[in-house]
Amino acid sequence: MKTLADWLAYAEQLHSKNIALGLDRVQAVARRMGLALDCPVVTVAGTNGKGSTCAMLEAILGQAGYRTGVYSSPHLVHFEERLRLDGVPVQAEALLPHFEKVEAARTAGGEAVSLTYFELTTLVILSCMAASGLDVAILEVGLGGRLDAVNIVDADCAVITSVDIDHVEFLGTDRESIGAEKAGILRAGRPAIVSDPVPPRSVVARAEELGADLWLSGRDFTVSGDKQQWAWSGRGRRYAGLAYPALRGANQLINAAGVLAALEALRPRLPVTAQAIRQGFAAVELPGRFQIVPGQPALVLDVAHNPHSAAALAENLDAMGFYPVTHAVFGAMADKELAPIFERMGPLVDRWYFTDLPTPRAAPAADLLRIWTALNHRRDTAASVHADPMAALAAATAAAGPADRIVVFGSFFTVGGVLAHGVPRLTAPHLQPGA
Repeated sequence: MKTLADWLAYAEQLHSKNIALGLDRVQAVARRMGLALDCPVVTVAGTNGKGSTCAMLEAILGQAGYRTGVYSSPHLVHFEERLRLDGVPVQAEALLPHFEKVEAARTAGGEAVSLTYFELTTLVILSCMAASGLDVAILEVGLGGRLDAVNIVDADCAVITSVDIDHVEFLGTDRESIGAEKAGILRAGRPAIVSDPVPPRSVVARAEELGADLWLSGRDFTVSGDKQQWAWSGRGRRYAGLAYPALRGANQLINAAGVLAALEALRPRLPVTAQAIRQGFAAVELPGRFQIVPGQPALVLDVAHNPHSAAALAENLDAMGFYPVTHAVFGAMADKELAPIFERMGPLVDRWYFTDLPTPRAAPAADLLRIWTALNHRRDTAASVHADPMAALAAATAAAGPADRIVVFGSFFTVGGVLAHGVPRLTAPHLQPGA
């Protein structure tokens, strides 16, 4: 019998491309399977904030007593992270019969359908969700929206988070083009929550063209607050005195506002109490999203891998207070806009540790160093290259003082690389016994 590792290795070989957008292939196999989710479905698209939005929805709905299923990608360490049932990653063994089911449908009738790794594993996870007796399914779009495999499922409520420039080779070179792709998840007559405070016109136009129930930030729901608490007002409902979400960062309030709008739109089918909302925001967890690990030095983990998320990371780091030296471990895919990332993070980072990553799509550490060197204007900085994220982190830890901080950011492979053996607890060398 094949193991999960066997199936994943097999899935990587089925299609010549890592990404091949389009729904025809995956829809054909889904029809053969008779795939259907018999519960309300929330689909979440956007450039940044998708994972956080899904996690907050999951936490609140779980506190309300609903059986939740969340499909989120990519994973940090283990593939099983991509499907959470009641907040817990699925067991590998639970996925195996669904790989068999998808493969039987894919090859049925002697006419095999070519699927990418993402398409095949999406069908596997959707099949597992359909068999799990869920009260609600939360689906994170992998790339774009309109042509992403997740979009074979009709969302009962669609959420579009921030829209910014990323994946230009697939989605377009400006926010309007990218917004049009994200808006592909919207459905006629159904709630369309747009948490981006300044959405592309293409998103609004598509919602209006479809006759979707459009909820816009600043029009249909608003937030206010001070340093201690915040409030949300929507269509006929208000929540006051809310504690800030456990997920850190100023941008999380934008995501949280969209979450409350989605829950309000879904209230006829999935009512939640104010207590569930408060408890959900307090309990929500999501590794690698401005995750601060206490220690000497402090450690910050963030999957900021495009200019928009790097700007949010820089803002959040700035708000942390003073650290004598900030060390940054960074690795990224070769297709990312690196110049604006370096420009935004450059003033905050005193020592760079560039890392190779275990995927052919990654930019080699030597290339990152070359690009950074051409852009760097500071004379008081230094940089080095390393074979993998753990080696880069070890070098940063060896150089850091106890009052410093180390920021690990960039690709999921970068953050996942330092989480492979659990969350590191750092101790500066001269604090270690015998030093």
